[in-house]
Amino acid sequence: YRPESLVWLEGYQALLRWRKENEITGLYAVAYDVEVEVGVTKAFPLGRWVHQQRKALRAGELEERRKLLLDAPEAGMVWEPGEEAWETKLAALRSYRRATGHLAPRQDAVWGEGEARVSIGQHLANLRRRGGLGKDPERAAMRAEQLAAIDPDWNCPWPLNWQRHYRVLADLVDADGSLPTIEPGVLFEGDDLGKWLQQQENPGNWKLLSPEQQERLTVLGVQPAKAPSPASAATRASKGPSKAQVAFQRGLAALAQWVEREGAHRPVPRGHSEQIAVDGAAEPVVVKLGVWVSNTRARRDKLAQEQLDALRELGMQWA
Repeated sequence: YRPESLVWLEGYQALLRWRKENEITGLYAVAYDVEVEVGVTKAFPLGRWVHQQRKALRAGELEERRKLLLDAPEAGMVWEPGEEAWETKLAALRSYRRATGHLAPRQDAVWGEGEARVSIGQHLANLRRRGGLGKDPERAAMRAEQLAAIDPDWNCPWPLNWQRHYRVLADLVDADGSLPTIEPGVLFEGDDLGKWLQQQENPGNWKLLSPEQQERLTVLGVQPAKAPSPASAATRASKGPSKAQVAFQRGLAALAQWVEREGAHRPVPRGHSEQIAVDGAAEPVVVKLGVWVSNTRARRDKLAQEQLDALRELGMQWA
């Protein structure tokens, strides 16, 4: 058993070391999700420790000598509740973006647990409104930069509903190399991807899209509907399966690298990418492994038996 004073000093020293390593000076609000390595502890919850000091001060439970240490220039403690709340919400947005690949939640979406639980859909809707970042221009500009660092499209000029569907399809293309056939009625987390895709391909709706929206869909292989010529249909038929097959083999190779290095027991973070060597390529190819594993698992019922066998050999029990 360690005295409580040593436990507290461990957090304080972690704060000083983290600020020094990141060359932070002056007042600075530590984000709620910041974790650091302290001795044998690989993920010491520094952000939550700082949050607890604010709570202790408000409850009258923080000893004066400890407040003096936190007020010292080298600690740079921010006591203002408004900044604390902002950092907590920012941490929730980072976590949501890592998990979903976008900052375009439904308005009723909620994210996080316990004190970090945020009504993230309503919160983001408020931020996108005029003046949503606050009345202070300097602070608003800084917050806009923080949000853009999480997702450049957080304040896209089109509806979040469009952005959410687009990002899901973009992840499919990133994982498989081409957009699979998606019929109306195919749902993903409550969104009808097939119906939405059909709406975008409608020539009348296509004209209503901005040039940037049209360009993004074109990159995914989406075009306004028209009568296909026999030649173009044959070309798509010959190219489509080969791209998907190549993408699966690359994903499998990247997964094999991960398992060899990290072990099959450790899940692949959604945002993780692997570089693999490809025959005939001058440089390594980057595979978005986290997205690939997530999408492959979601569509495991549609995989061929040999694909399932290959995944099981790498320790993927869900296959």
